[in-house]
Parts: sequence; structure tokens; C-alpha cells
Amino acid sequence: MSEQIQMVIQAKNLTKTYKMGEIKVHALNGTTLEIAAGEVVAIMGPSGSGKSTLMNILGCLDKPSSGDYILDGILVSKMRDDQIARTRNEKVGFVFQSFNLLPRQSALSNVELPLRYSGVTRGRRDRAKAALEAVGLGDRIHHKPTELSGGQQQRVAIARALVNNPAIIMADEPTGALDTKNGKEIMDLLLDLNRQRGTTIILVTHDPGVAARAQRIIRICDGKIEEPVS
Repeated sequence: MSEQIQMVIQAKNLTKTYKMGEIKVHALNGTTLEIAAGEVVAIMGPSGSGKSTLMNILGCLDKPSSGDYILDGILVSKMRDDQIARTRNEKVGFVFQSFNLLPRQSALSNVELPLRYSGVTRGRRDRAKAALEAVGLGDRIHHKPTELSGGQQQRVAIARALVNNPAIIMADEPTGALDTKNGKEIMDLLLDLNRQRGTTIILVTHDPGVAARAQRIIRICDGKIEEPVS
């Protein structure tokens, strides 16, 4: 008997409609997809295709207008806002193109933030330090973002995403603000985390070179999955 594949993301018939004055914008139109635990997936599509809306829903930053979304076995689409916030903080780590670091805080303090939001007190600093060491910044823990290169700032952002040991890391254009060398190093780091920890990695990217390093590409256009490639 073959081993059953665990699905960390199951989305069925997701729709998302925004109102802009009298106009309704259908950002998602019945999107259905599954992503297995430990998979590396790239989501690609033209501007306005719905990929950012999809990422926001998968990351529990937004709710679908209709449809069901199950994250790591939890039916998110029926939750209260406070339950969603807790699930998001525990299950998902985010990496953004613009890093989103607090400029006046040290790398260590930035990485501690998700633990503060989770109410963790014991061992918080040690966990943040271990996350920074895991991304190769053990000697930069007291540096502020302005004292770090772009590549180092993105490593801090990845450490922050890792510190709660989430099931998934969602990276929105993680190499978009970096030069080619640093972009490759960040992708190497994400893929190493996937291999070593089994973390599911979901990338939103315009870069075919980044997408090519994923195990699977999901293409979205006009709010619908267009061409999933295994």
C-alpha cells in the first residue's frame, strides 16, 4: 500500500470579490488547489491575475468570499478573526520583497517579534538567536537593518519567518529587491530549509529562474488556475 500524501493546503472553489464603488472585481473565480507537506511550489501569473489575493488567503491575511480553505488540517474559512490570527502566527511564516523589518530594532529583536505575538516568554531570545544562526547571521544579531546588506536583511526576514517553526513559509517575490548573487543565495537558503526541516515553501514570483527551482509551478490567470505543472 502506498503511503498517503499529507496535504498542508487544501483550497476548494475559492472566490474573492472586491467592491470598488459600483464595480465588482472578481479577483478569484473558483480556485481549487492542493499543496503537499514539504513541497516547494511557485505561483506565477501576470499582474492582476489573482496571485497576490490567493497568497493572502492561503496565508490567512484575508478571507475568501466563498469556498473552503483547510490549512494543515484546520478549516480556516469558518473561523473567527481571533482564531485566524492565532492560526496564521503558528502555522505560517512570511517573507516579503521589502523585508518589512523594524529599522530601529536589532536583528535579534526583529526575529523575536512573532514569539512576542504568540505570548512566548521563556527561551524567546535563545530561539531568535538560533533562527539567526540557522540563516548564517549568528555574528550579526545586534546589528540594525541599516547596518546590514539587502541579502542580510532578507536573511533576517527568513529567520523571523522560521522562529515559530511554521508548517509553511510563504515568500512574496523574496528575491525581487536583490541582485542576482544575493537572490541566488536566498533561494539556496529557502531550499536548504525545505530539505533540512521539511518546511513547505510557497513562492509568488515573476522570475522564471526562481520558479524553475521549485518542484511545481502553479499558473494563475484571471483568478483561475490555468496550468498546474507537476
